[in-house]
Formats: sequence, structure tokens, C-alpha cells
Amino acid sequence: MREDFVFLDEYIPGIRWDAKYATWDNFTGKPVDGYLANRVAGTTALCAALTRAQQEAASLGLGLLLWDAYRPQRAVDGFVRWSRQPEDGRTKARHYPNIDRADMFEHGYVATRSGHSRGSTVDLTLYHLTTGELLSMGGDHDLMDPLSHHGAVGVTRAAAGNRRRLRSLMESCGFQPYASEWWHYTLRDEPYPDTYFDFPLVPGVAVIARGSVAA
Repeated sequence: MREDFVFLDEYIPGIRWDAKYATWDNFTGKPVDGYLANRVAGTTALCAALTRAQQEAASLGLGLLLWDAYRPQRAVDGFVRWSRQPEDGRTKARHYPNIDRADMFEHGYVATRSGHSRGSTVDLTLYHLTTGELLSMGGDHDLMDPLSHHGAVGVTRAAAGNRRRLRSLMESCGFQPYASEWWHYTLRDEPYPDTYFDFPLVPGVAVIARGSVAA
């Protein structure tokens, strides 16, 4: 990876992760292009901010669980190709029960140019340090539905409170939320606001980062 991109677990001691797109447990139903390592990567600036967030969470008896951060552009391109394929129903009930897969882009749940590809956006949640149990958030990662929006109607009081707790913690550490996804946060002062990188996540192998600048 380029020198200012790192695997987050190497720089944030004790961070917990579950790299969904390196597994079969994601909305495409299979590992995604570019995710050759079950790890989460991002910029060193993202690491510094997440370290602060982890420390603040720990003071509340909570930890951070990361699902995704840097996302190669080739993975995003793979999402586009997947959206054009016939519906097979394998992941629809869990991830996009009320829309067609092709409508994910129109509704803002998936983008052809993702902030993740700039290296300073993260998908995450909170868990209890004592038990390891995830806090209830009223919906899972990548549930593409109004239920995932901040302020969503139909979320329990406890889940809504947990979402506010995560948002307050992340905003205090320099992140801004995404209105349609309670788990998605971007560093306000991200170092590459106009560059979309496409190097794959490969374990133990240095690669050259090539990015494209948005028009």
C-alpha cells in the first residue's frame, strides 16, 4: 500500500473488525473484487481519528467494530456490474427488502464513486467491552432501507439512543455522518477528498496505489 495507507489493526491496538466484503456475508453474496485480505485499511489520518474514537468509546465501556474503510474502485465497479444482473433473491430479504438491486444507486445506498475509495470513510458499530455483544442499532450493516436512516421512524428507543451515542462519539472525533446509513462516517478533513484509489487489499504484499481524480 502507499505509505499513508495502513491496515488499521496494526495501528489501533485492540481494534475489532469483520471485513464483510472479503467474505460471503455481504449484499452481493460473495467476496468482492479487490478484497484479497480479511482486514480493514485506510489512511493514517483515519487511524488517528479512530484511535481517539476508540479511547472515548472505552471510557463508556464500549469498543469499535469496523466493517469497512478503504474500498478499491474495482470493488465499486463490481457493485455496478452486480446491480445489472438478474435478481436471484439470495441477499434481498436481508439487505434490500423493499427496493430492486438496480435502485440502490438512485436511493444513495451505493455510489459509482464511493467516499470509501478515498481512504478516510469507515463503516462501524459499537459493542460492549465486557461481553463483546453488539449494541442494538435497529438494523444491520448494509440494510438498504429507510430504517437505516438517522432519525428513522420505527426504530426502538434503545436502538435510536445507541445510534445517537455512536454519532456523538464520531462527530466529537472529527467525523461527519451520512444521513442514509447510521454506520457510515467520513473524516471531515480527509487527506484525499478528490482522489479515488484502486489498489487491492493484499495481505503482506506492497502494492502501488493509483488513484483517479474526480472531474
